Amino acid sequence: MSKKILLVEDDRGIASVYCEYLTSAQYEVTHVVQGAEAIEELSSGRADLMLLDLRLPDMDGLDILRHVIDQDVSVSIIVITGDGSMKNAVDAMKLGASDFLVKPFNKERLLTTVDNTLKRQTLDKVVKTYQEEIDRHEYHGFVGSSLVMQGIYRMIDSAAQSKASVFITGESGTGKEVCAEAIHKASDRKNRPFVAINCSAIPKDLIESELFGHVKGAFTGAIADRKGATLEANGGTVFLDEICEMDISLQPKLLRFLQTRQIQPVGSNKTIDVDVRIICATNRDPWEEVASGRFREDLYYRIHVLPVQLPPLRGREDDALEIAKHFLSLYSKEEGKSFEGFSPEVERALQAFSWPGNVRQLQNVIRNIVVLHDGKNVEQLMLPAPLDGEPAERAPTVSSPPTAHLTMPIPSPPPQQSNNDVSSILPLAKMEIEAIQSALNICAGNVPEAAHYLGISAATIYRKKAAWKETVLDAS
Repeated sequence: MSKKILLVEDDRGIASVYCEYLTSAQYEVTHVVQGAEAIEELSSGRADLMLLDLRLPDMDGLDILRHVIDQDVSVSIIVITGDGSMKNAVDAMKLGASDFLVKPFNKERLLTTVDNTLKRQTLDKVVKTYQEEIDRHEYHGFVGSSLVMQGIYRMIDSAAQSKASVFITGESGTGKEVCAEAIHKASDRKNRPFVAINCSAIPKDLIESELFGHVKGAFTGAIADRKGATLEANGGTVFLDEICEMDISLQPKLLRFLQTRQIQPVGSNKTIDVDVRIICATNRDPWEEVASGRFREDLYYRIHVLPVQLPPLRGREDDALEIAKHFLSLYSKEEGKSFEGFSPEVERALQAFSWPGNVRQLQNVIRNIVVLHDGKNVEQLMLPAPLDGEPAERAPTVSSPPTAHLTMPIPSPPPQQSNNDVSSILPLAKMEIEAIQSALNICAGNVPEAAHYLGISAATIYRKKAAWKETVLDAS
Protein backbone atom coordinates (compact mmCIF):
# COMPACT_ATOMS: atom_id res chain seq x y z
CA MET A 1 0.00 0.00 0.00
CA SER A 2 1.46 3.37 -1.03
CA LYS A 3 2.09 6.00 1.63
CA LYS A 4 -0.18 9.05 1.65
CA ILE A 5 1.44 12.48 1.62
CA LEU A 6 -0.31 15.79 2.32
CA LEU A 7 1.41 18.67 0.52
CA VAL A 8 0.63 22.13 1.96
CA GLU A 9 1.99 24.68 -0.56
CA ASP A 10 0.40 27.93 -1.75
CA ASP A 11 2.52 28.22 -4.94
CA ARG A 12 0.61 26.03 -7.39
CA GLY A 13 3.44 25.95 -9.93
CA ILE A 14 5.97 24.62 -7.39
CA ALA A 15 3.33 22.30 -5.92
CA SER A 16 2.74 20.66 -9.32
CA VAL A 17 6.47 19.92 -9.61
CA TYR A 18 6.58 18.38 -6.12
CA CYS A 19 3.49 16.29 -6.89
CA GLU A 20 5.15 14.97 -10.05
CA TYR A 21 8.30 14.04 -8.11
CA LEU A 22 6.31 12.22 -5.43
CA THR A 23 3.84 10.39 -7.66
CA SER A 24 6.74 9.11 -9.80
CA ALA A 25 8.02 7.43 -6.59
CA GLN A 26 4.60 5.76 -6.07
CA TYR A 27 3.43 8.06 -3.29
CA GLU A 28 -0.24 9.09 -3.10
CA VAL A 29 -0.33 12.90 -2.88
CA THR A 30 -3.06 15.32 -1.76
CA HIS A 31 -2.35 19.02 -2.35
CA VAL A 32 -3.95 21.92 -0.43
CA VAL A 33 -3.19 25.64 -0.54
CA GLN A 34 -4.68 27.00 2.70
CA GLY A 35 -3.71 26.17 6.27
CA ALA A 36 -7.37 25.66 7.18
CA GLU A 37 -7.65 23.06 4.42
CA ALA A 38 -4.61 21.30 5.82
CA ILE A 39 -6.14 21.10 9.32
CA GLU A 40 -9.39 19.72 7.88
CA GLU A 41 -7.49 17.11 5.86
CA LEU A 42 -5.45 16.08 8.92
CA SER A 43 -8.65 15.45 10.88
CA SER A 44 -9.49 12.64 8.44
CA GLY A 45 -6.38 10.76 9.56
CA ARG A 46 -5.49 9.77 6.02
CA ALA A 47 -2.00 11.33 5.84
CA ASP A 48 1.17 9.44 6.78
CA LEU A 49 3.40 12.45 6.15
CA MET A 50 2.86 16.18 5.67
CA LEU A 51 5.11 18.45 3.58
CA LEU A 52 4.39 21.84 5.15
CA ASP A 53 5.36 25.22 3.71
CA LEU A 54 5.83 27.57 6.65
CA ARG A 55 4.56 30.62 4.70
CA LEU A 56 0.87 30.28 3.89
CA PRO A 57 -1.71 32.94 2.89
CA ASP A 58 -4.09 32.36 5.82
CA MET A 59 -1.84 31.32 8.70
CA ASP A 60 1.69 30.61 9.87
CA GLY A 61 2.84 27.05 9.17
CA LEU A 62 4.07 26.82 12.77
CA ASP A 63 0.45 27.18 13.92
CA ILE A 64 -0.44 24.06 11.94
CA LEU A 65 2.50 22.29 13.56
CA ARG A 66 1.25 23.31 17.00
CA HIS A 67 -2.22 21.99 16.09
CA VAL A 68 -0.71 18.60 15.20
CA ILE A 69 1.10 18.45 18.56
CA ASP A 70 -1.89 19.63 20.63
CA GLN A 71 -4.30 17.21 18.95
CA ASP A 72 -1.76 14.36 18.98
CA VAL A 73 -2.24 13.75 15.27
CA SER A 74 -0.30 10.72 14.08
CA VAL A 75 1.60 12.21 11.14
CA SER A 76 5.26 12.93 10.39
CA ILE A 77 6.06 16.47 9.26
CA ILE A 78 8.74 17.86 6.95
CA VAL A 79 8.72 21.65 6.91
CA ILE A 80 9.63 23.70 3.83
CA THR A 81 11.15 27.16 4.16
CA GLY A 82 12.18 29.38 1.30
CA ASP A 83 13.91 32.33 2.94
CA GLY A 84 17.26 30.62 3.42
CA SER A 85 17.03 31.31 7.15
CA MET A 86 17.50 28.42 9.55
CA LYS A 87 15.55 30.07 12.39
CA ASN A 88 12.10 28.94 11.20
CA ALA A 89 13.37 25.45 10.52
CA VAL A 90 14.96 25.26 13.98
CA ASP A 91 11.72 26.49 15.61
CA ALA A 92 9.77 23.86 13.69
CA MET A 93 12.15 21.09 14.76
CA LYS A 94 11.77 22.17 18.39
CA LEU A 95 8.00 21.88 18.03
CA GLY A 96 8.27 18.33 16.71
CA ALA A 97 8.93 18.42 12.95
CA SER A 98 10.86 15.38 11.73
CA ASP A 99 13.03 17.20 9.14
CA PHE A 100 13.18 20.32 6.96
CA LEU A 101 13.88 21.35 3.36
CA VAL A 102 15.17 24.74 2.21
CA LYS A 103 14.03 25.96 -1.20
CA PRO A 104 15.16 25.39 -3.84
CA PHE A 105 15.73 21.62 -3.72
CA ASN A 106 15.82 18.94 -6.42
CA LYS A 107 13.92 15.70 -6.83
CA GLU A 108 16.64 13.55 -5.28
CA ARG A 109 16.81 15.71 -2.14
CA LEU A 110 13.01 15.65 -1.76
CA LEU A 111 12.61 11.90 -2.22
CA THR A 112 15.57 11.06 0.06
CA THR A 113 14.17 13.23 2.87
CA VAL A 114 10.67 11.77 2.49
CA ASP A 115 11.97 8.20 2.34
CA ASN A 116 14.16 8.61 5.44
CA THR A 117 11.34 10.24 7.41
CA LEU A 118 8.89 7.45 6.58
CA LYS A 119 11.46 4.79 7.50
CA ARG A 120 12.06 6.52 10.85
CA GLN A 121 8.28 6.68 11.35
CA THR A 122 8.01 2.92 10.83
CA LEU A 123 10.86 2.29 13.26
CA ASP A 124 9.23 4.55 15.87
CA LYS A 125 5.99 2.58 15.57
CA VAL A 126 7.87 -0.72 16.04
CA VAL A 127 9.62 0.65 19.14
CA LYS A 128 6.33 1.97 20.53
CA THR A 129 4.63 -1.37 19.95
CA TYR A 130 7.53 -3.15 21.65
CA GLN A 131 7.38 -0.84 24.67
CA GLU A 132 3.59 -0.93 25.00
CA GLU A 133 2.86 -4.56 24.17
CA ILE A 134 6.07 -6.59 24.46
CA ASP A 135 8.36 -4.88 26.98
CA ARG A 136 5.97 -3.39 29.50
CA HIS A 137 7.45 -2.71 32.94
CA GLU A 138 4.17 -1.56 34.49
CA TYR A 139 0.62 -2.47 33.55
CA HIS A 140 -2.58 -1.38 35.34
CA GLY A 141 -1.15 -1.91 38.83
CA PHE A 142 1.28 -4.71 37.98
CA VAL A 143 5.04 -4.09 38.12
CA GLY A 144 7.46 -6.42 36.33
CA SER A 145 8.95 -7.00 32.90
CA SER A 146 9.66 -10.75 32.98
CA LEU A 147 8.67 -12.82 29.97
CA VAL A 148 5.95 -14.65 31.89
CA MET A 149 4.35 -11.35 32.93
CA GLN A 150 4.45 -10.02 29.37
CA GLY A 151 2.28 -13.04 28.53
CA ILE A 152 -0.08 -12.21 31.40
CA TYR A 153 -0.40 -8.61 30.17
CA ARG A 154 -1.31 -9.78 26.67
CA MET A 155 -3.81 -12.25 28.11
CA ILE A 156 -5.45 -9.44 30.11
CA ASP A 157 -5.59 -7.29 26.95
CA SER A 158 -7.46 -10.09 25.17
CA ALA A 159 -9.75 -10.93 28.09
CA ALA A 160 -10.67 -7.27 28.60
CA GLN A 161 -12.24 -7.06 25.15
CA SER A 162 -14.51 -10.04 25.83
CA LYS A 163 -17.68 -10.35 27.91
CA ALA A 164 -16.84 -13.89 29.00
CA SER A 165 -16.26 -14.76 32.67
CA VAL A 166 -12.62 -14.80 33.80
CA PHE A 167 -11.27 -17.23 36.38
CA ILE A 168 -7.98 -16.21 38.03
CA THR A 169 -5.89 -18.72 39.94
CA GLY A 170 -2.61 -18.34 41.77
CA GLU A 171 -0.94 -18.53 45.15
CA SER A 172 -1.86 -16.09 47.89
CA GLY A 173 -0.17 -12.74 47.33
CA THR A 174 0.36 -13.07 43.56
CA GLY A 175 -2.01 -10.20 42.76
CA LYS A 176 -5.32 -11.79 41.80
CA GLU A 177 -7.34 -8.69 42.69
CA VAL A 178 -4.81 -6.52 40.82
CA CYS A 179 -5.37 -8.78 37.81
CA ALA A 180 -9.16 -8.44 38.09
CA GLU A 181 -8.89 -4.64 38.30
CA ALA A 182 -6.51 -4.63 35.32
CA ILE A 183 -9.07 -6.51 33.23
CA HIS A 184 -11.72 -3.99 34.31
CA LYS A 185 -9.50 -0.96 33.56
CA ALA A 186 -8.54 -2.30 30.13
CA SER A 187 -12.19 -2.96 29.17
CA ASP A 188 -14.97 -0.69 27.94
CA ARG A 189 -16.45 -0.92 31.46
CA LYS A 190 -13.53 1.05 32.98
CA ASN A 191 -15.70 4.10 33.73
CA ARG A 192 -18.23 2.01 35.66
CA PRO A 193 -17.85 0.58 39.21
CA PHE A 194 -15.50 -2.24 40.18
CA VAL A 195 -16.80 -4.03 43.30
CA ALA A 196 -14.79 -6.73 45.08
CA ILE A 197 -16.29 -9.36 47.39
CA ASN A 198 -14.15 -11.72 49.47
CA CYS A 199 -16.25 -14.86 49.75
CA SER A 200 -14.16 -16.20 52.67
CA ALA A 201 -14.48 -13.05 54.79
CA ILE A 202 -18.30 -12.82 54.86
CA PRO A 203 -20.49 -15.14 56.98
CA LYS A 204 -22.43 -17.59 54.82
CA ASP A 205 -25.79 -16.25 56.03
CA LEU A 206 -24.88 -12.72 54.87
CA ILE A 207 -23.11 -13.31 51.59
CA GLU A 208 -26.36 -13.61 49.59
CA SER A 209 -27.36 -10.17 50.84
CA GLU A 210 -23.87 -8.82 50.03
CA LEU A 211 -24.19 -10.10 46.47
CA PHE A 212 -27.84 -9.53 45.62
CA GLY A 213 -29.04 -7.06 48.27
CA HIS A 214 -32.08 -7.24 50.56
CA VAL A 215 -35.28 -5.39 51.33
CA LYS A 216 -36.24 -3.87 54.64
CA GLY A 217 -37.40 -6.49 57.14
CA ALA A 218 -35.98 -9.43 55.18
CA PHE A 219 -34.17 -10.63 58.29
CA THR A 220 -33.22 -9.40 61.76
CA GLY A 221 -31.15 -6.27 61.37
CA ALA A 222 -32.40 -5.43 57.88
CA ILE A 223 -33.65 -1.97 58.87
CA ALA A 224 -33.56 -0.59 55.31
CA ASP A 225 -33.35 -1.69 51.70
CA ARG A 226 -29.77 -2.39 50.61
CA LYS A 227 -28.21 -2.77 47.20
CA GLY A 228 -25.96 -5.76 46.74
CA ALA A 229 -22.62 -5.79 44.96
CA THR A 230 -24.17 -6.82 41.65
CA LEU A 231 -26.54 -3.84 41.59
CA GLU A 232 -23.87 -1.42 42.86
CA ALA A 233 -21.60 -2.52 40.01
CA ASN A 234 -24.32 -2.34 37.34
CA GLY A 235 -22.56 -1.67 34.04
CA GLY A 236 -19.21 -2.56 35.60
CA THR A 237 -17.46 -5.55 37.14
CA VAL A 238 -17.94 -7.74 40.22
CA PHE A 239 -14.86 -9.56 41.50
CA LEU A 240 -15.54 -12.66 43.59
CA ASP A 241 -12.32 -13.46 45.43
CA GLU A 242 -11.85 -16.88 47.03
CA ILE A 243 -14.85 -18.17 45.09
CA CYS A 244 -14.18 -21.74 46.25
CA GLU A 245 -14.98 -20.61 49.82
CA MET A 246 -18.57 -19.79 48.81
CA ASP A 247 -21.09 -21.90 50.69
CA ILE A 248 -22.47 -24.73 48.54
CA SER A 249 -26.07 -23.60 49.27
CA LEU A 250 -25.48 -20.20 47.60
CA GLN A 251 -23.77 -21.56 44.50
CA PRO A 252 -27.04 -22.45 42.67
CA LYS A 253 -28.24 -18.83 43.09
CA LEU A 254 -24.97 -17.51 41.63
CA LEU A 255 -25.30 -19.95 38.75
CA ARG A 256 -28.88 -18.80 38.07
CA PHE A 257 -27.75 -15.16 38.08
CA LEU A 258 -24.98 -15.93 35.57
CA GLN A 259 -27.53 -17.64 33.32
CA THR A 260 -30.31 -15.05 33.53
CA ARG A 261 -28.45 -11.83 34.48
CA GLN A 262 -31.29 -11.17 36.93
CA ILE A 263 -31.12 -10.80 40.70
CA GLN A 264 -33.76 -11.21 43.38
CA PRO A 265 -32.90 -9.31 46.59
CA VAL A 266 -33.35 -11.27 49.82
CA GLY A 267 -36.95 -10.88 51.02
CA SER A 268 -38.22 -9.60 47.67
CA ASN A 269 -40.37 -11.33 45.06
CA LYS A 270 -39.23 -9.05 42.25
CA THR A 271 -36.36 -9.64 39.85
CA ILE A 272 -34.03 -6.92 38.56
CA ASP A 273 -32.03 -7.02 35.34
CA VAL A 274 -28.33 -6.35 35.97
CA ASP A 275 -25.47 -5.91 33.52
CA VAL A 276 -22.20 -6.85 35.23
CA ARG A 277 -19.16 -8.83 34.31
CA ILE A 278 -18.13 -11.51 36.80
CA ILE A 279 -14.44 -12.22 37.51
CA CYS A 280 -13.61 -14.98 39.99
CA ALA A 281 -10.41 -15.96 41.75
CA THR A 282 -9.07 -18.62 44.09
CA ASN A 283 -5.76 -19.80 45.51
CA ARG A 284 -7.01 -23.39 45.53
CA ASP A 285 -7.19 -25.93 42.72
CA PRO A 286 -10.81 -25.43 41.58
CA TRP A 287 -11.08 -28.85 39.98
CA GLU A 288 -10.04 -30.53 43.25
CA GLU A 289 -12.82 -28.58 44.96
CA VAL A 290 -15.27 -29.92 42.38
CA ALA A 291 -13.98 -33.47 42.81
CA SER A 292 -14.35 -33.21 46.60
CA GLY A 293 -17.96 -32.04 46.27
CA ARG A 294 -17.33 -28.59 47.77
CA PHE A 295 -17.91 -26.77 44.49
CA ARG A 296 -20.62 -27.36 41.91
CA GLU A 297 -19.38 -28.73 38.60
CA ASP A 298 -21.96 -26.81 36.54
CA LEU A 299 -20.91 -23.54 38.21
CA TYR A 300 -17.26 -24.36 37.58
CA TYR A 301 -17.88 -24.72 33.84
CA ARG A 302 -19.95 -21.53 33.84
CA ILE A 303 -17.21 -19.34 35.38
CA HIS A 304 -14.10 -21.15 34.13
CA VAL A 305 -14.29 -19.71 30.61
CA LEU A 306 -11.13 -17.59 30.37
CA PRO A 307 -8.59 -18.98 32.87
CA VAL A 308 -5.65 -16.80 33.97
CA GLN A 309 -2.90 -18.49 36.00
CA LEU A 310 -0.75 -15.94 37.85
CA PRO A 311 2.84 -17.08 38.43
CA PRO A 312 4.45 -17.00 41.88
CA LEU A 313 7.09 -14.31 42.40
CA ARG A 314 9.88 -16.90 42.48
CA GLY A 315 8.97 -17.82 38.89
CA ARG A 316 9.15 -14.26 37.54
CA GLU A 317 12.88 -13.97 36.75
CA ASP A 318 14.21 -10.68 38.21
CA ASP A 319 10.85 -9.03 38.85
CA ALA A 320 11.39 -9.15 42.63
CA LEU A 321 14.08 -6.47 42.44
CA GLU A 322 12.00 -4.35 40.05
CA ILE A 323 8.99 -4.54 42.37
CA ALA A 324 11.16 -3.81 45.41
CA LYS A 325 12.49 -0.63 43.79
CA HIS A 326 8.92 0.43 42.99
CA PHE A 327 7.76 0.00 46.59
CA LEU A 328 10.94 1.60 47.98
CA SER A 329 10.28 4.76 45.96
CA LEU A 330 6.57 4.75 46.86
CA TYR A 331 6.99 4.24 50.60
CA SER A 332 9.97 6.60 50.86
CA LYS A 333 7.77 9.40 49.55
CA GLU A 334 4.92 8.42 51.87
CA GLU A 335 7.17 8.27 54.96
CA GLY A 336 9.38 11.23 54.04
CA LYS A 337 12.51 9.08 53.87
CA SER A 338 15.54 9.51 51.57
CA PHE A 339 16.07 5.99 50.21
CA GLU A 340 17.23 5.86 46.59
CA GLY A 341 18.14 2.19 46.09
CA PHE A 342 19.64 -1.00 47.48
CA SER A 343 23.21 -2.03 48.17
CA PRO A 344 24.56 -4.85 45.93
CA GLU A 345 24.35 -7.29 48.86
CA VAL A 346 20.69 -6.45 49.47
CA GLU A 347 19.89 -6.77 45.75
CA ARG A 348 21.38 -10.27 45.77
CA ALA A 349 19.40 -11.17 48.90
CA LEU A 350 16.13 -9.93 47.39
CA GLN A 351 16.73 -11.91 44.19
CA ALA A 352 17.80 -15.04 46.06
CA PHE A 353 14.87 -15.24 48.45
CA SER A 354 12.05 -17.62 47.48
CA TRP A 355 9.20 -15.27 48.59
CA PRO A 356 6.64 -17.83 49.80
CA GLY A 357 4.22 -14.93 50.44
CA ASN A 358 4.84 -13.57 46.94
CA VAL A 359 4.38 -9.86 46.12
CA ARG A 360 2.44 -9.19 49.33
CA GLN A 361 5.37 -10.44 51.43
CA LEU A 362 7.86 -8.37 49.42
CA GLN A 363 5.65 -5.31 49.84
CA ASN A 364 5.55 -5.79 53.62
CA VAL A 365 9.34 -6.28 53.82
CA ILE A 366 10.02 -3.00 51.99
CA ARG A 367 7.52 -1.10 54.13
CA ASN A 368 9.17 -2.54 57.26
CA ILE A 369 12.58 -1.33 56.07
CA VAL A 370 11.37 2.17 55.16
CA VAL A 371 9.46 2.68 58.42
CA LEU A 372 12.29 1.52 60.70
CA HIS A 373 15.32 2.91 58.87
CA ASP A 374 16.57 5.77 56.71
CA GLY A 375 19.53 6.44 54.43
CA LYS A 376 20.49 6.70 50.80
CA ASN A 377 20.66 2.92 50.23
CA VAL A 378 19.06 -0.04 51.97
CA GLU A 379 21.95 -1.90 53.62
CA GLN A 380 22.13 -5.52 54.72
CA LEU A 381 21.79 -4.64 58.41
CA MET A 382 18.34 -3.21 57.65
CA LEU A 383 16.89 -6.47 56.30
CA PRO A 384 14.24 -8.00 58.56
CA ALA A 385 13.88 -11.72 59.20
CA PRO A 386 13.98 -14.03 57.37
CA LEU A 387 15.99 -12.18 54.72
CA ASP A 388 18.78 -11.31 57.11
CA GLY A 389 19.87 -14.94 57.07
CA GLU A 390 19.19 -15.86 53.42
CA PRO A 391 22.22 -17.19 51.47
CA ALA A 392 23.09 -15.12 48.40
CA GLU A 393 22.09 -17.62 45.75
CA ARG A 394 18.76 -18.17 44.03
CA ALA A 395 16.39 -20.21 46.12
CA PRO A 396 14.84 -23.32 44.50
CA THR A 397 11.25 -23.18 43.29
CA VAL A 398 8.53 -25.21 44.92
CA SER A 399 8.77 -27.87 42.23
CA SER A 400 12.52 -28.33 42.78
CA PRO A 401 13.67 -31.31 44.89
CA PRO A 402 14.80 -30.35 48.39
CA THR A 403 18.53 -29.85 48.73
CA ALA A 404 20.52 -31.22 51.61
CA HIS A 405 21.74 -28.64 54.11
CA LEU A 406 25.46 -28.55 54.72
CA THR A 407 26.63 -28.72 58.29
CA MET A 408 28.98 -25.94 59.33
CA PRO A 409 31.79 -27.31 61.50
CA ILE A 410 32.17 -25.54 64.82
CA PRO A 411 35.71 -25.37 66.18
CA SER A 412 36.22 -27.56 69.21
CA PRO A 413 38.08 -26.37 72.28
CA PRO A 414 41.62 -27.71 72.67
CA PRO A 415 41.91 -31.00 74.56
CA GLN A 416 41.99 -30.59 78.29
CA GLN A 417 45.26 -31.41 80.02
CA SER A 418 43.39 -32.79 82.98
CA ASN A 419 39.85 -32.87 84.22
CA ASN A 420 40.72 -30.40 86.98
CA ASP A 421 42.80 -27.95 84.89
CA VAL A 422 40.57 -24.84 84.79
CA SER A 423 43.11 -22.98 82.66
CA SER A 424 42.11 -25.19 79.71
CA ILE A 425 38.54 -23.82 79.72
CA LEU A 426 37.97 -21.33 76.91
CA PRO A 427 35.70 -18.34 77.66
CA LEU A 428 32.35 -18.64 75.91
CA ALA A 429 32.87 -15.27 74.18
CA LYS A 430 36.17 -16.52 72.70
CA MET A 431 34.55 -19.75 71.49
CA GLU A 432 31.80 -17.65 69.88
CA ILE A 433 34.37 -15.51 68.07
CA GLU A 434 36.24 -18.59 66.82
CA ALA A 435 33.00 -20.27 65.66
CA ILE A 436 31.84 -17.22 63.70
CA GLN A 437 35.30 -16.55 62.23
CA SER A 438 35.63 -20.20 61.18
CA ALA A 439 32.23 -20.07 59.45
CA LEU A 440 33.18 -16.86 57.65
CA ASN A 441 36.46 -18.39 56.48
CA ILE A 442 34.69 -21.46 55.09
CA CYS A 443 32.06 -19.27 53.36
CA ALA A 444 34.72 -16.97 51.85
CA GLY A 445 33.49 -14.02 53.91
CA ASN A 446 29.84 -14.34 52.83
CA VAL A 447 28.02 -13.17 55.98
CA PRO A 448 24.45 -14.25 55.02
CA GLU A 449 25.67 -17.73 54.06
CA ALA A 450 27.73 -18.13 57.24
CA ALA A 451 24.76 -16.96 59.30
CA HIS A 452 22.53 -19.48 57.55
CA TYR A 453 24.74 -22.43 58.54
CA LEU A 454 25.33 -21.12 62.08
CA GLY A 455 21.58 -20.85 62.56
CA ILE A 456 21.67 -17.15 63.39
CA SER A 457 20.79 -13.96 61.51
CA ALA A 458 23.28 -12.01 59.43
CA ALA A 459 22.48 -8.99 61.57
CA THR A 460 23.77 -10.91 64.62
CA ILE A 461 27.14 -11.49 62.93
CA TYR A 462 27.40 -7.83 61.98
CA ARG A 463 26.62 -6.77 65.56
CA LYS A 464 29.13 -9.25 67.00
CA LYS A 465 31.88 -8.06 64.64
CA ALA A 466 31.15 -4.43 65.51
CA ALA A 467 31.33 -5.29 69.21
CA TRP A 468 34.71 -7.03 68.72
CA LYS A 469 36.12 -3.90 67.03
CA GLU A 470 34.90 -1.70 69.88
CA THR A 471 36.50 -4.05 72.40
CA VAL A 472 39.83 -3.85 70.60
CA LEU A 473 39.64 -0.03 70.44
CA ASP A 474 38.78 0.20 74.13
CA ALA A 475 41.70 -2.04 74.99
CA SER A 476 44.08 0.11 72.99
